[in-house]
Amino acid sequence: MIFHPTILALLISSALISLMISYSAYFGIQILRHWNLQDGSEVQLILERRTYLLSTLLAYLFAFELVSLFFFIYTVDRLHSLFVGAMCAAGSLNVNPYGYPALVLKIINSLLVGLWLIFNDTDNRAYDYPLIRKKYLLLLVLTPLLLGETLLQANYFFNLKPDIMTSCCGSLFNPDTGGISSEMAGLPALPAKIVFFSLTILTIFSGVFFYRRDRGGYLFAGLGGLTFPVSILSIISFISLYFYELPTHHCPFCLLQREYFYIGYPLYVALLGGTVTAMGVGLLMPFRSHPSLKDFLPPFQKRLALISSILYVIFAVMVTLRMVFSDFILEGY
Repeated sequence: MIFHPTILALLISSALISLMISYSAYFGIQILRHWNLQDGSEVQLILERRTYLLSTLLAYLFAFELVSLFFFIYTVDRLHSLFVGAMCAAGSLNVNPYGYPALVLKIINSLLVGLWLIFNDTDNRAYDYPLIRKKYLLLLVLTPLLLGETLLQANYFFNLKPDIMTSCCGSLFNPDTGGISSEMAGLPALPAKIVFFSLTILTIFSGVFFYRRDRGGYLFAGLGGLTFPVSILSIISFISLYFYELPTHHCPFCLLQREYFYIGYPLYVALLGGTVTAMGVGLLMPFRSHPSLKDFLPPFQKRLALISSILYVIFAVMVTLRMVFSDFILEGY
C-alpha cells in the first residue's frame, strides 16, 4: 500500500519540505544573529543572496503545502475501499492513531503557511527587507510543526493495514456514540445556525468596512480567525445534513465525494482562503507606518480584505442556497 502513487507523492513532498525548512531554520538563526543592511561585509552579502533564493524556494514549497492538505484528504478518501467498515476519509483516518492528528496538524500548518506567504510577499516588496527577522522567526515556529506533520503523516501511511476493521462516518459522527466527533455532531441546530450566520455576516461586513474605510483591521482578522472553527463545527452539526438530506449523516468528508459533486472542495477552499487572507490583514497591521511599506501596505491589505470577503460570500452563498432549495427540512427549525 505504501507504493500507492499518491501516497509516495505525499511522503516525498513532505520529506523535501522538511529538509528544506530544516536548512532554512538554520539559516534563519544566522539572519536573526547577523543581518544588518548597513554592513557591507562578506557575511552580509552572503545572507542577502541566500535569503532571496530561500524565500523563492520556500514560497513554491509552501504553496504545495497548501495544496497537499486537499491532496492528503483526497488520498485517504480514495483509500477507504481498502478497509472493512470505512465509507469515506472518516473511516480511513480512523484506521490507526496517526490519521486524525496528521489531518489536524496539516490544517494548522496550512493556515500558518498561508500567513507566512503573505508575510514573505510583503517583505520582498520593500527595498530594505523590513520584516526579514520576523519572517524567519515565524519560520522557526513553523519548523517543528512541519516536521511533526511529516512524522505523523509517515506513521499514518506506514501503519496502514487493510485487514483492520474501522468505523464508518455514520458511527463516528453519531450524536449518541460519545466522543469529540459525536459532541460536534450533537450541537443544537438552532443556536448553531444563529452563531454561524451572525458571525459570517459580521465577518463579511467588517471586511467590507476595512476595504472602504481602512479601519478595523484587527477586528476583521479576529473575526476571520473565529469564523474558521465555527464554520467547521457548523458543517458537522447542521450544514452537512442539508447536502445529504439525511437527519443522521453529519460527516464532513462525504461532501468531497462524487455523489455530492465534490462540493466539499470549493467549500473548504473558500473557507481556508478567506481565513488566511483575513488573518493576514491583522498580521500586517503593526507595519503600516514603516517608511518602505507605507505606500504599498494599505492598498495590499485592502486587496486581502476584498479577496477574503468574496471568499466568505462564496462560502455562505453555497451553504445558504443548499439550505433554501434542499427538500430536507431540519425537524423543529
